[in-house]
Amino acid sequence: MLLANKTVIVTGASRGIGRAVALECARQGARVIIGHSGSAQGRTAAFSLMEEISGFGSHGIEVGSDAADPDTGARLVTAALDAFGGVDVFVNNAGICPFHSFLDMPRETYLRTVDTNLNGAYFAVQAAANQMKKQGSGGAIIAVSSISALVGGGMQTHYTPTKAGLHSLMQSCAIALGPYGIRCNTVLPGTIATDINQEDLADEEKRAYMIRRTTLGRLGAPEDIAGPVVFLASDMARYVTGAALLVDGGMFVNLQ
Repeated sequence: MLLANKTVIVTGASRGIGRAVALECARQGARVIIGHSGSAQGRTAAFSLMEEISGFGSHGIEVGSDAADPDTGARLVTAALDAFGGVDVFVNNAGICPFHSFLDMPRETYLRTVDTNLNGAYFAVQAAANQMKKQGSGGAIIAVSSISALVGGGMQTHYTPTKAGLHSLMQSCAIALGPYGIRCNTVLPGTIATDINQEDLADEEKRAYMIRRTTLGRLGAPEDIAGPVVFLASDMARYVTGAALLVDGGMFVNLQ
């Protein structure tokens, strides 16, 4: 029960990595605020997740609000305060990756990606940090970035800068928020099989190549990210801040 009696906000929690993180936080004793897009599909998935969380003897509430909206973070924090009295952990996970070539990148695709993955995240982290400072007992902020923060992608020229930006944001926030006992760290997943890349990985040749690149010989699953996030959120990582943890099955180091 590494997160017993802690309140955790997870953005993009209705599916994929966010859902796995929310479930593992609940399994470890946390109360969870489930951030999702606010769509009918997102709401249905969030209520299903709430039922699973209750099965662990924990509590979850859902908040539907677009991750690209600068006010979403404040809504999540307010919900946490109303339901559980505070915020101990904030996990910024929400993100999109609509694959597209660079030379004909639609302006709206670029702007939507940056607003969702980075701009909205900035203000959400700010809202959580202000509440943690007000509480006076520290806290933990974890950004789910990507191996794409460290390497390029020809069809991801709009996406990789946002993930590098999240990593940089956590480094700077570690300095800005350290005096208040707030730790800020980044998790950098490799290729995780979720619906965000389902179409891309439907190409069997590319899927096989990505598996070969991964030294552990398989693609990642959302649950592979949940454990590292819980560690960084817990008191076991009480002296860890400004760090970046690759969770990629060895893909980054494999040059063969």
